[in-house]
Amino acid sequence: MNDQFIQSITIDWEKIDRDSYLRDIEAIRGLHTLAFTKPVTFFVGENGSGKSTMLEAAAIASGFNPEGGTKNYNFSTYDSHSQLCGALRISKSFRRPGWGYFLRAESFYNVATKEEEYADPWHPSERLHEKSHGESFLAIAQKQLRPDGLYFLDEPEAALSPQRQLTLLLEIFECAKQGAQFFIVTHSPILLGLPGAEILSFDDGNVQVCAYEETESYRVMEMFINNREQLLGRLLHV
Repeated sequence: MNDQFIQSITIDWEKIDRDSYLRDIEAIRGLHTLAFTKPVTFFVGENGSGKSTMLEAAAIASGFNPEGGTKNYNFSTYDSHSQLCGALRISKSFRRPGWGYFLRAESFYNVATKEEEYADPWHPSERLHEKSHGESFLAIAQKQLRPDGLYFLDEPEAALSPQRQLTLLLEIFECAKQGAQFFIVTHSPILLGLPGAEILSFDDGNVQVCAYEETESYRVMEMFINNREQLLGRLLHV
């Protein structure tokens, strides 16, 4: 038994409709239980492989708003989440997180708007809309990521330069050392390089542990950097 906030998640398929699209996602349809032993777990895979669907469901089942934010956020601009959140059973440890945040790249604008609406004299707004996209992403991370917290991050690198991705990696690493737990969907070979993390691949029809060097993000980036001219020549026929 480890002391991570979330020990495992189990899917009760009886709570999912027979004609649900979830049954067409290869990596998910054969899945029963996922166990977590590391403070940082990455979900990787090709677009449509089910990794964001799983992250979203786990975040909602953990009490977060479907579009993101802290557990205090309660709003909806478009209900797009799947039945999976209601079918997940989460096994928790004796520890309870002192804070938490769900960051979704696709709905960040809506969360930033709500952040301004929720502000008051005791909780002033970060005025995220007045910052660049990357600056606002990093501002959220630096304000919301704390020790002993539970965090779900869906493609947090979307607005960040490589340098800022390194800054985010450091923030995650320091919080994880101080008792935080992270679940992160990413295509970033920079973030995936975080020491001590577990990487779960949703490719090849199942969810399996893979090494950093086995991820497609690493392989494609390595191939491009080391063989740029040859690769572009074959791809572009120039």
